[in-house]
Amino acid sequence: MGGHLIIVASVALCVSWSVSAAEVRVAVAANFTHTLEQLQSQFETATPYRMSIVSGSTGKLFAQISTGAPFDVFLSADSAAPTRLVESGQALADSQFTYARGRLVLWSAQAESVKGGAQALRTGTQRIALANPKHAPYGRAAQQALSELQLWDTVQPRVVLGENVNQALQFAATGNATWAFVGLAQVFSLPPQQRGGYWAVPSDLYTPITQDAVLLVRGRDNPAAHEFRTYLHSPAARALIQREGYE
Repeated sequence: MGGHLIIVASVALCVSWSVSAAEVRVAVAANFTHTLEQLQSQFETATPYRMSIVSGSTGKLFAQISTGAPFDVFLSADSAAPTRLVESGQALADSQFTYARGRLVLWSAQAESVKGGAQALRTGTQRIALANPKHAPYGRAAQQALSELQLWDTVQPRVVLGENVNQALQFAATGNATWAFVGLAQVFSLPPQQRGGYWAVPSDLYTPITQDAVLLVRGRDNPAAHEFRTYLHSPAARALIQREGYE
């Protein structure tokens, strides 16, 4: 009887390991969530593996990973967070690469309100939404652009901070703000009838939004994690990423 129990336990352990190894757990910056969901469909069709996704601001995900959150791959909205994980020994150094470059835009559900670009922000009492610069790269880029335009001190009392770019977009979409600084990809993710209008912020006003991916130590021996990293380099993945508004 005891031997039978040992055999059953061993089989159960093998099954559990197989299920885990067949899935890649991806922590993804909020701006890239919609694109990753489309990549997930392609990836799961083209490979025998499955993917689970957890999204949030880069800073919040970095903190979770640093305290042991069980992710295999991290898709950041900057290059700094993955570099710090490599330096701390929590990610594999030779796995880091740039998977996308973001484009910052000023968006409004009211297309007319962005025709003047930054000039539209100089007067009035309307609120401006952006992701919290403390832990969201797109928020930092927005703050940097506003500072370069000598507007930050003027608009700061009217700024509404979201946890990430998706929440900033939601503030403007629901009327809680007139404008939102978001990624072009967030605009492209909206249904055509809800896209409003946007102004592309000149790229020389902010540090390039270089988004890096890195394989975490937990995913070192997970074939699904390695396969997903390889897939991100594929022509099919690159074409989809560019079509979604990234460079």
